[in-house]
Amino acid sequence: MSDPFAELDVAAAPRSLVALGGTLDAGTLVSAYRAGCFPWPSSGEHEQALERQARRLVKRGLVPLLPGEDGLIPWCSPDPRAVLLADQVVVRRSLRQRLRGCGWTATVDAAFDEVVAGCAERGEGTWITSRMREAYGELHRAGGAHSVEVWDGERLVGGLYGVLVGSVFCGESMFHRERDASKVALVELCARALEAGFGLIDTQEETEHLASLGQVLVRRSDYLEVLATLRDRPAELATDRRQVARLVPA
Repeated sequence: MSDPFAELDVAAAPRSLVALGGTLDAGTLVSAYRAGCFPWPSSGEHEQALERQARRLVKRGLVPLLPGEDGLIPWCSPDPRAVLLADQVVVRRSLRQRLRGCGWTATVDAAFDEVVAGCAERGEGTWITSRMREAYGELHRAGGAHSVEVWDGERLVGGLYGVLVGSVFCGESMFHRERDASKVALVELCARALEAGFGLIDTQEETEHLASLGQVLVRRSDYLEVLATLRDRPAELATDRRQVARLVPA
C-alpha cells in the first residue's frame, strides 16, 4: 500500500495546511503523524466554509489533493510547532497542592473511547467528528493511539489522548470535569514518558493553557528533523493505576 504522505514536502509547505483529502483510517493516520501532520476537520457551521476554502486552494493548485474516501480532510503541520519537553513541564504551586490533596489516580489506555468522548464534549463545533472517533479508535486497537485517564475513585474526571510515533507522543486533545484534571493528565503523561525513555510531547499549536505548563515553540523544520530521528525508536508507556500524589516530590 502506498504512503499518501511520502511525496509531500512538509517542511517547505507555505502554510499550516499541507494537504487535503485522503481517508481517515489507522494506516493513513500513521503515515500522517510520521510525516509531522495531523487531521483537523470541522463540523457544524464551520464545515461548509472550510469546504469552500479548501476547494479554492485545490483548484488553484496551492494545496495537494490526496486520493481517498473521506472528502476534503485538512492535514496540518503548523510552523512554528508547539512542543513540550517532559522533563521541563511546569508544575506551579496550585497544581502541586492539587496533586497532593486530591486523592486521584491515573491510568493509561484504561478508557480510551471514554476519553475521546470527553474531549468531544464541546458542542456542535467540535473537530472530533464521528469519523475521527472511529479512526482513532481503530488506531488505538492497533496499538498506535493512547489515552491517559484521571480518576476520582471510579469516576473519570479528566484525561487526554494522542498518538505515539516511535519516541514522540503527539497529543490530540484533553478534557476535564474537575478543575486541573487535564493538567494532571499531562503531568502524568510526562512522568510516564520519561520512565519509558523519551521526553518529546508534540502539542501542535500554542495555547495559553499549555504555555502555562511549559509549552515552547520551535521551527517546523526542526521538529520534523527530530521526528525523523525518533519515529523509528519504539517506546511503550506503562498502563498501571498510580496515585497522582507521587508526582509531587516529598
